Order: sequence, then C-alpha cells, then structure tokens
Amino acid sequence: MNSEPIVEADASDMAQLSPHAEWTAAVEAGKVLFFPHLGFQVLPEERALLREDMLSEKARNVSLGADGVLKGAGGSAADQAQLAAMVGRFRGQALQLVDVLFPEYRGLLRVAPTSFRPKQVETRVQSVRADDQRMHVDAFPSRPSYGERLLRVFANVNPAGVPRVWRVGDSFETVARQFLPKAKPYSLWQAKVLNAVKATKSLRSEYDHYMLQLHDLMKFDEAYQKNGTQVTMPFPPGCLWVCYSDQATHAVMSGQFMMEQTLYLPPGKEVDPQSSPLAILTRIFERPLVGVGAGAAR
Repeated sequence: MNSEPIVEADASDMAQLSPHAEWTAAVEAGKVLFFPHLGFQVLPEERALLREDMLSEKARNVSLGADGVLKGAGGSAADQAQLAAMVGRFRGQALQLVDVLFPEYRGLLRVAPTSFRPKQVETRVQSVRADDQRMHVDAFPSRPSYGERLLRVFANVNPAGVPRVWRVGDSFETVARQFLPKAKPYSLWQAKVLNAVKATKSLRSEYDHYMLQLHDLMKFDEAYQKNGTQVTMPFPPGCLWVCYSDQATHAVMSGQFMMEQTLYLPPGKEVDPQSSPLAILTRIFERPLVGVGAGAAR
C-alpha cells in the first residue's frame, strides 16, 4: 500500500462512483481519502449563509440532529430554516458517498448529528488539550467508545477560495508505540468514580483510557508538534475528504466554512478489524482492553 498518509481518489461524479478495495484499505489503515474533484455544491441562494454570525455566540459548531433540530445556529428564523435544509442536503450526500464507498458497512453505521463549521480556525482560543491545531487522534473524555470507530466525511465550502489546511502524520501504530510508554496506567476505581459522578456517560474502558492518554501526550509534546513526521495538506473549496479520525493522526491548522458528517461503526466490523486502533493497542499491551460484554455509550 502507498506509504503516503493522503490517498487521492480520482472521481468527479457521485453517480459514477464505485467501491475500491484499495480505498477501503487506505481508510482503515488510518489514511485520509481525498476527492479533489468531488465536492458539496452550495446553491446560489445559500451563499448568504456562509458567514460567521450563522453560529450563535456560545456554540462551537452548528449541528443538525437526526430529528431535524438545528442547534448552535445564529441568524433569523428564515436563515436557520434555509441552513437546516443545506446541512440536511450535505448529510444526504455524505451518507450516499459512504454507502457507495464502503458497501461492507451497510446496515452497521450509526449516524451522528451533521455539523456546519463557519468559525475561522486560526482565531479560536483554546486550551492545549482542546486545541485541534495540535497533532492528535480523536478521543473524548466523557464518551467512552469501547473501540467504536469515528468515520468522518468533510467538505470545504469556503466561498472565498480559502483552503482547509490540515497536517497529517505518522501511522497510528507508530505514534502509539512512541507515546504510550509514557502513559499513566489505567485505574478501574478512578473509572468507576468518573462514572458515578457522571463525568463519563459509561464506565471508561482501559482502551478509552489509553486513547485519551495518546491524545493528550501527543498534544502536549512540543518537540513532536514541531518536528514529528507530518505533511501539510490544503484541502481546497469544492473537495471532500474521508478518514477515521480516531486513527488518522491530524491537526486542523486553518480555514473557515466546512461541513462534516460523523458515522459510528461498531468495533470489529471493519473489512480488516486487525488494522483498527483497538486491535493495535491490544497487540501492544498483549491483553484485552475492553471488558467482556461492554458496549459503547449511546
């Protein structure tokens, strides 16, 4: 397989798109699948929605739930109705793309809310742990996953020609072996306390503990952030890209106006389950990291 972390997919028409085993293998290996000629088209009447005040002051992103409820949006009621329609149209295209690309996942995926991200990345002020401009893999303190996967579809819809700039780095196994020897050991009693006080939505598994440790160790390592193996990728407006964000080592450096769709895949349902973060960490620690019968929080 190509050792580059970004794999370009030559497709320009959704109607003519077909699955490719090498694309699936690339995504399941933690690579980013990039469609430079396949994008989400904002309608002329929707272009006025591409402004930062379409995000409410206290929200990080606008999201559209499966129930059709729009959250985090600014603007007038008419603006919000039009925005909900646009975000819903992107959801339909993203689901169609994933259905065609990964037919093996049909009937298995759980759809998360769809997001519209109008805020400029460079102007966000965040803590080191929350700063997505620092190289990381996605892991969430309050939502244990038990190995459930985060498959994401992104589209740059910037109206001014501004790219969405990412950094993409080494393979998941490479960074896991580099950083996890420094990780704090898992404590079941601490996990139980966090669950009891509702800091987590379910009991944090050993797998989730080490995913969070990896996330934090990567972000707090200044030498790695500056000198670690990585490539810079400017995703231009009018393109799509797909990855498992719990596996692709990445950072979001700049850009404004993006659409995003997350889908959850149950652990072990990949075409090659042995390439997953759960399988990789299980091999590294040489023991099961998820309790028997445990399931991801819903």
